[in-house]
Amino acid sequence: MEHLPPPAEELVLIDRELARLDMRRSQLLTRRAWLLSVLRAPGPAPSAPPGAWGAPSAPPAPPRPSAPAVRTRSAQNVLLTLGGLLLTIAAVAFTLVSWGQMGIGGRAAVLTAVTVAALSAPAVLLRRGLSSTAEALAGLASVLMVLDALALYLVVVPDAGAGYAAAASAVLAALWAGYGLVLDPLRLPLPLAVAGAQLPLVLWAWAGEADALVFALALLATAALDCAIAVRSKGAGVRVTACAGLFLTGGAGLLVALAQSLSAGGPAGAVAPGALLLAGAVIALAGVRRAPVALAVAGGAVAGLAAVAAVGGVLAAGVPDGWAVQVYLVCGGLVLLGVRAPLGRPAGRGLVGAAGSVTAASVLFAAAPVAVVLVGPVAQLGRLWSGAPDDGVRGALGATGLPWQDMAAAPVVLLSVAVVLGAAFRFWEGVERYAGPVLSPGPGLRTAFGASAVVAGWAGLTLLPPALDVSYAAAVASQSVLVAGVLAGAVAALRRGPAGVALTAWVCGSAGAAGVALLALGSEPATYAVFGVLLLLFAGAATALEAPGDPSRSPVVMTVQAVVACAAVVCAAVLAVASGASLGLRSYEAAPVLLVVPAVTAGLGARLKGRPVALPLELSGAAVGVAAVVAALGDPPFLALVLALCGVLAAGTALRPERRQAAGYLATALFVLASWVRLSASGVSSPEPYTLPVTVPALVVGVLRRRRDPSASSWTAYGAGLAVTLVPALVAAWAGPYWLRPLLLGAAALVITLLGARLRLQALLVLGGAVLALDALHELAPYVVQVVGAMPRWVAPALAGVLLLAVGATYEKRLREARRLRDALGRMR
Repeated sequence: MEHLPPPAEELVLIDRELARLDMRRSQLLTRRAWLLSVLRAPGPAPSAPPGAWGAPSAPPAPPRPSAPAVRTRSAQNVLLTLGGLLLTIAAVAFTLVSWGQMGIGGRAAVLTAVTVAALSAPAVLLRRGLSSTAEALAGLASVLMVLDALALYLVVVPDAGAGYAAAASAVLAALWAGYGLVLDPLRLPLPLAVAGAQLPLVLWAWAGEADALVFALALLATAALDCAIAVRSKGAGVRVTACAGLFLTGGAGLLVALAQSLSAGGPAGAVAPGALLLAGAVIALAGVRRAPVALAVAGGAVAGLAAVAAVGGVLAAGVPDGWAVQVYLVCGGLVLLGVRAPLGRPAGRGLVGAAGSVTAASVLFAAAPVAVVLVGPVAQLGRLWSGAPDDGVRGALGATGLPWQDMAAAPVVLLSVAVVLGAAFRFWEGVERYAGPVLSPGPGLRTAFGASAVVAGWAGLTLLPPALDVSYAAAVASQSVLVAGVLAGAVAALRRGPAGVALTAWVCGSAGAAGVALLALGSEPATYAVFGVLLLLFAGAATALEAPGDPSRSPVVMTVQAVVACAAVVCAAVLAVASGASLGLRSYEAAPVLLVVPAVTAGLGARLKGRPVALPLELSGAAVGVAAVVAALGDPPFLALVLALCGVLAAGTALRPERRQAAGYLATALFVLASWVRLSASGVSSPEPYTLPVTVPALVVGVLRRRRDPSASSWTAYGAGLAVTLVPALVAAWAGPYWLRPLLLGAAALVITLLGARLRLQALLVLGGAVLALDALHELAPYVVQVVGAMPRWVAPALAGVLLLAVGATYEKRLREARRLRDALGRMR
C-alpha cells in the first residue's frame, strides 16, 4: 500500500530540500575559501570564519592531504591551463586572420571589450577565492595586451619599426607592473613586467642605429634596473626573473664593452669601454651583501674581472704587443686590495677568484712558448751530433720562425707570478692576517701556492735563454745549472718530508733534465758534459735520499729514490753508447762496452743488499743488458759473446742468496743460448759432437746435486744440460733432409720422457715430451700436407667444427683433466 503526498504538497517538500541544499552549498564554499587562505598564508591558522561552521572549541587538527584532493587540484590546473591556452590561440587567430574583415570601430570595440573583460575578471574571481582561474585569465589578458599592441602597429604605425617596439614594450611593462601591484595575489603580471623591461632600452638603441658602446650602455642600464628589482623585490618569481635578466643583459653588456676595450687603438679609445666596465663592476657589487652566497661570490668575481679589464684595457693600449698580459696581471694583483672592503665574505672570495683567474690566464699565455722549449729538443734525435747551430738555441729548438718578439714578456709574466706566489708561501702568516676573514686559508692552500710558485719560476727560467736568443752552449750550460738547482732543492725538501712543494720541484727538475739531455744530443762535447752532470746529480740524489736512520723514509721518498737511481743508470748507458760512437765502433761492436753498466749495477746491488733501492737499480741495469743484446743482433759472433757475458753477470748475481733462484735460471738460459748462437754462427750442421761433451758432465753434476739435496728442482739439476743438446739437435733435425737424426733424437726424447714420468721429474718430462712431439710433427708433416692437399676443401672446416662441438660438449670434463694434469706437473720436482 503506497502513501504518496498530493502533487502540490510534494512540490513544497522538494522546494524546501533544494533551499536547504543551496544553503549547505554556500556554507561549504565559504569553508573552502577559508581553508585555501589557511593553506596559502604562513604562520598559525586563523580562527574559523563566522557563519561558516562556527569556531570549534579546540584548535582543529591540520587537514591531512589525500591523494584524491591533490589529483583534483592538478586536474583543475591542467584544465585552466588548457582553457587559457585555447583562448590565447583563438585570440591570436582572430587578430591575424579575422582582423581585416572588420572595420576600425569593430576592431577597436572587440579588442577593447575582450581585453577589459580579461583584465577585470581576475579581481572578481580573487574575491570569490578562485585564484587559479584568476591566474589563467590574467595570462590571457597579458597575451591580449601584446596582441593589442601588435594590432595597433599593423594598422596605425606600420612604419614605426624598432622605435614602436621599444615604446610598446615599455608601456606594456609599466601596465603589467601596475596591474600586478593592484592585484597583489596574482603571481604572473609582475614577472611579466620585469621580462618586458629588458627590451625598451636595447630596442631604442637599435632604432637609433647606435654604435656598440651605446648598445653596451643600454644593456648595462637594463642590468642596473634588474639588480635594483632583485634587491628590493620580495616575490620569488620577480627575483628569479630579475636575476635572469641581470645575468643576460649584464653579461652581454660587459662582453661588448670588453671587446671594444681590447680593440681600442690607444688609451683614449679604451677610456669609454673602461668606464662601462667599471659601471658593470659597480652593478655586480650593488647587491652582494643581500644576495645568496653563490650569487655573492659570482658578483664579486664579475666585479673583479670587470675592474681588471677596465683599468688594464686603458693601460695595455699604450704598451707594445706582447706586454699587455703583464699589465693585466698587475691589475689582477691590485684587485686583492678590495678583499678587506666591507663587501661581505662571499664577495671577497669572488674578488680573490677574479685575481686567480687573471693570474691563470696570464700563465696560460706563457704556456705556448714553454711547450715549444720543452718539446723542441726532440728534433735533436734526428740530427745527433750535428754540431752547435749557427742561429743559437732557437735553431736547436727548431723555433726560429716563431714570433719571439711577441713572446718576450712570457718569462717576465712567469717570473712575476713565481715571485708573488713564493712571497705568499714564505710569509704565509701575513697572508692569513690579511685575507683570513675571507679565505680562512690552511696548509693545503699554502702548499698550492708554493707548488705553483715552483712551476712558474722553473718555467720562466727555462724560457729565458730562447727569449734572449743566447748561444747554444750558453743555453745548455744555463739549463744544466737550473736542473741542478731545482733537483738539489727538491732533494733537500724531500728529506724533510714528502711535501707537495718538494714533489713539484722534483717533477720540474726531471722535466728540465729530459729537456736539456735532448738538447745536448746535438753536440758531442755537450752530450758528454750534460749526461755526466746528470749522472752525478741523479746518483747524488739517490745517495742523499738513502740517509740511514732518517725518520722521513716514506713510500713517496723511496719511490723518488728508485726513479732517480734508474735515471742515473740511463745516463750511464747513454755515456757508454756515446763512448762507443766516439771510438768509431759499430752498434754490435759497442754492445760489450754497454755491458759495463749492468756490471756496475750488479755490484751496487750486492753492496746495497736489503735496501729498497737495490732492486730498481738492478732491474734498470738488466734493461741496459737487454739493450746490449738487441744492439748485437746484427752480428751472431758478437751476439754469442754478449749473451755469454750476460750469463757471467747473472751467474755472479746468483751467488747472492736473495737472487739465487731467478738469477740462476737466467744465467743457465743465457749460457745455453750463447752456445746455440755460437754454433749457428760457426756454421755447425751437426751440433751433437759439441753439445754432448757439455751435456754429460752437466747431467753428472745434476745427479750429484740431487743426491746431496733431494729437494732441489729438476730444472736446476738437469734442465740446462738436457737443453744444451736437445734444442740444437731438434733445430738440425728440422733443417736436415735425412731420417737418421730425427730417429735418434726421437728415441732419446722418448727415453727421457719415460724417465721423467717414472722418476717424477718435471724437467725431463716436459723437455723430453716437447722435443718428442716436435720431432714427430716434423716426420709426419709431409704426409699431413699430402693428405690435406688430397682432401676436399670442405673436410677441414667440417673436422674443425666437429672438434669444437666435441670439446664444447665435454668442456667441464676436459677442464678438470687439464687441472689434474697441471697439479700432477706441479707436484713433480
